[in-house]
Amino acid sequence: MKTYQPVFLALALCATSAFAQNGQQPPQINISGTADVKVAPDQVAIRFGVESRNENLNEATRAHEERMRSALQFLKLVGVPDKDIQTDFINIMPEYNGDSWHAKAAIFIVRESIEVNLTNIAKFQTIMTGLLTNGVDHVNGIEFRTSQLRKYRDEARAQAIHAAREKADALCAELGVKRGRPININANESGGFWNPYSSWWGGQGYGFASNAQVVVQNANGASDENGDTIALGQIKVSATVNVSFAIE
Repeated sequence: MKTYQPVFLALALCATSAFAQNGQQPPQINISGTADVKVAPDQVAIRFGVESRNENLNEATRAHEERMRSALQFLKLVGVPDKDIQTDFINIMPEYNGDSWHAKAAIFIVRESIEVNLTNIAKFQTIMTGLLTNGVDHVNGIEFRTSQLRKYRDEARAQAIHAAREKADALCAELGVKRGRPININANESGGFWNPYSSWWGGQGYGFASNAQVVVQNANGASDENGDTIALGQIKVSATVNVSFAIE
């Protein structure tokens, strides 16, 4: 074996040099790794809507403002800061009888959607009940979140890379070769946060697709500290990476 080692090394160097001169990649193995990190949510976003209808535009607007004022006053009463309340949709539109847009409007519809971000998740049940008894007639979406998304995203990505390395070692062992250095690591990420819920009006969704992605899913299981009927459970942060290793 010692007699042929220098010859084998020389051949390997020649092969690598030939691949470089021809602009070709040396032999490699392409691997993907995935990982999940589960964590209890500590924030929740509620997207609620108020809709008012009336044959008279002024009356529809007045009724809408009154109901919205009641909802906002309730949120202030329970201690939700102004910075955690945001209007993200408002619409005033006429509804006609028949197909003619030149006809007189039969009714006017006023719609508004507000998003509330709760950092005290224990208030979730109280605020949901209070909103529905203070002018709100639509709950357009509920999303459980973690305030430490960056931390768990980094953790999931590190585990995904570890999984890819282990998978490459196992495959190389079965093939009788050795894993070399990484040639290419595809780990593109998107900043910001995901807002996956939508509604029949005023809804919108955000997302991204990449080779290193993190997905926050809705919560399930468990109950809150007050014994209410809302299940908090855990949310899942998932990461996927693609890595190309040289084969030695």
